[in-house]
Order: sequence, then structure tokens, then C-alpha cells
Amino acid sequence: MNNKKLKVNVRPIGLLNLLAFKKLIPERKKRIKNAPTQPISKKPPVNTLSQLLHPKCQNLIISNIEQETPDVRTYRFLPDPETETKELALFRPGQYLTFFFELEGACVTRPYSISSSPVEAGQGFYEITVKRTDEGFISSYIWDNWNKGTNIQCSDPQGQFYYDNLRDSAHIVGIAGGSGITPFRSMAKSIADGTLDVNLTLFYGSNTLIEGIFLKEFEAIEQSSNGKFRVIRVLCDEKSDRCEFGYITADIIRKYIVPEECSFFICGPQAMYDFVEKELDSFKLRRKAVRRELFGEIKNIEKTKGYPSEKGGTTYQALVHIGSRNEKIAAASNESLLTAMERAGLCPPSRCRSGACGVCRSLLISGDVFIPELEDSRRMADKQYGYIHPCCAFPISDLEIVVPRER
Repeated sequence: MNNKKLKVNVRPIGLLNLLAFKKLIPERKKRIKNAPTQPISKKPPVNTLSQLLHPKCQNLIISNIEQETPDVRTYRFLPDPETETKELALFRPGQYLTFFFELEGACVTRPYSISSSPVEAGQGFYEITVKRTDEGFISSYIWDNWNKGTNIQCSDPQGQFYYDNLRDSAHIVGIAGGSGITPFRSMAKSIADGTLDVNLTLFYGSNTLIEGIFLKEFEAIEQSSNGKFRVIRVLCDEKSDRCEFGYITADIIRKYIVPEECSFFICGPQAMYDFVEKELDSFKLRRKAVRRELFGEIKNIEKTKGYPSEKGGTTYQALVHIGSRNEKIAAASNESLLTAMERAGLCPPSRCRSGACGVCRSLLISGDVFIPELEDSRRMADKQYGYIHPCCAFPISDLEIVVPRER
């Protein structure tokens, strides 16, 4: 047996730590004893910062309206000085705002991409760009009722349609159709002011040259970007020496970039998504390399892949539990449950209206709904325990649902 004594070398820093720990409890008791008896009224700094970044509601006032094309307008908003909104919540280029409307007793929401830049939000204004369409109930309302001085309410900035250097390549490819160009204006402006350090190649599809939005502005940014920003126009109803003709195909994309080295961001109408996604399949990209922004209720749901055709063309009954209310409402098979609840004046919570954000997450107690595969962003646990997103769930039977009450 070895009887030699073990030598333990205790470094001076270890002794200091032990002494500091020994004094910890007496110091804590001393501070508690000397603390004021009155509660601290000042709001914790972290709560103040959280409220600035994620306000539940922002009160804005329209300061300017710019006519971009015959059917497209850009609206500029400032904080409403008569409200608690003193400054605007910051955002990442590509995010959106959800606007709140109360029309004929119904509470309705619509999301619109922010077309201005985060730097401009710091300067005190947001901009969104709205295209008026014949079937666009809210876009027509905006055009007919929003004027300089009109008071508006919206959410904080939301959405995942932005560049993330941990996820995305340093070269991103934008594919836009029609008014889907709006989030890319925010990105282009951010590249121009130096706050977004990426290369952006933007493929922009429209019917004719005159229908393009922000063309002169994009040309100016392109010329001053040192090659970091480029726009390729693609026209399907008009030929031009400055533009590609037809649709945004895999051949046109590969003509200008190396797809395997890029991340793709897609924003536009549903028909464009259906076409472009088939074209991108030929590149065999990783799933995370393609992001898409899809706002609003899905059109022509009964033509969507997988929809049970025998269930279409029917109006079902939905028992809705929301807050203290228990209401039976009509729910048409060709409209989302969210729209059915809005028509009934129930004011369900919503933001993106495309199944992504989860704000409208509700419990389906009984009955069946159809959820398009591409719009189903639920967690696996939600699928297992019966939770749905009413904004992208379409009734195919009578049903019962529990909805969270937000406003």
C-alpha cells in the first residue's frame, strides 16, 4: 500500500471562487434587506424591447399613395400620433404585415408583403403595394376606401420569407410573378443600402412590359449594386429585345445562374407556383433551398390534387366554440373554415391565411376537412391530436371545432 500523501494543488483562482461563493448568501440577504418596500414600477427593459419588436397591434396613418401602374398602388404608412404606436416595429426584408378590417360586421384579415426596407422603417415609415383585381374583395375595398389620412391597424412584421445566412446560399434567386414582386423590392433596397449582403438574381414574369412594377427603381439599383442585384424580365404576351419570352423555365434560369449553388425564393400567383415548382424539380435541389411565399385563401380548391370530388359543391354545418360563444354556421366546401367563420362574424385569429404561421391553430373535435399537402405546415403532434389551421382547411363533412379567441 502506498502511504505517500497526495498533494492537491489549489490554484489561487480556485480559492478566490470559493471565497466569493462563501460571501454570496450574506450579500444576497443584505441586498434583500436594503431593497425598497414599494414595487418597482418601471417596465423591465426586456419587456419594453419585446413590445417594440412584436407589438400585438400597430396603429398607422396613410401619408402617401403612389400610382405604380393602372392597377397597382403603393401605400405609405406612418405611426398614428394619436395612439400608443410611437415607432414602427423592425423587420427583415421579405416579411409581411397583416391588416385588420371590420366589414359589415365581419372581422377580416389580409397579409401584404412590406415593399419598403428595414432602414426606412427605422426612418419612420412602411410601404405596401396592392394590386386591384376583379375577384379581390379586400383589394377593391382598399382602393375605394384608403386615402391620405386614413387610420389603419396591422400586426407586427411576420413570416419566414427572408434571407438567413445559416440556411441560405450567398446567392439567392428570386422568382416573382405580378404583384409577387413586392418582397423583392424590400430585398433589393436592402442590398442597395448595404444592410443585406447577398447576391440577388431576380426573374420577374409578367404578361407585358408595361405591367411590370418598380422597373425604373430596379434599373437604378441594378446599376449601382456592383453586380449584386440583377433583374431578368420574362414576358409571356409580348416580345422585347430586353426580355426573355414565354415563362420562367428551367432553361431560362440555368442560362443566367448555376441553380445548385443558389437558394430560391418564389412569390406570385398559384398558377406560377404550380408551373415553376415542376421546372425546379429538374435541378434536384435540397428542400431547404426553395422557399415560397403564398398569401390568401387557395383558389379552386376542388381542383387541387387529392381533393375528394364527391364531397365538393356542398355546404356543411360547423359548430364553432370560440371564446364564450357556441355558434352553428354554414361552411361551404369551396371556402376555408377561416372564411366561413369570418362571414359569420366570429372574428377568428389569423395572419398569413396560408397555413404557415399557426395563429389560427384550432382543435377539430369531430368531422373531416381537406388540407392541401403543400399548405400543411402542422407539426406531427398536431396532426396526431387533431389540430388544424382553419385558413387552409376545407370542410368535407359537418364538423365541430374549438377556436382560440384573439381579438
